[in-house]
Amino acid sequence: MAKLKITLTRSVIGRPEDQRATVVALGLKKTNSSVVQEDNAVIRGMVRKVEHLVTVEQVAE
Repeated sequence: MAKLKITLTRSVIGRPEDQRATVVALGLKKTNSSVVQEDNAVIRGMVRKVEHLVTVEQVAE
C-alpha cells in the first residue's frame, strides 16, 4: 500500500480548534515536523481539511 509523507509547513496559531485537532490527529507536533501515514480515505480527508497548512509527498516503497 502507498504511503504519504505529510509535513506541517504553516503554524496552527490562530487556526480554529477543529483544524488544530486534525493536525494533532495526523501526528504532527511542530512546524516542519513530518510523519509518514498510509494512503487511505481517512488520511486523505484529514489532509484535505488542513491542506493550506501541510505539504504532502508520495513515498515510494
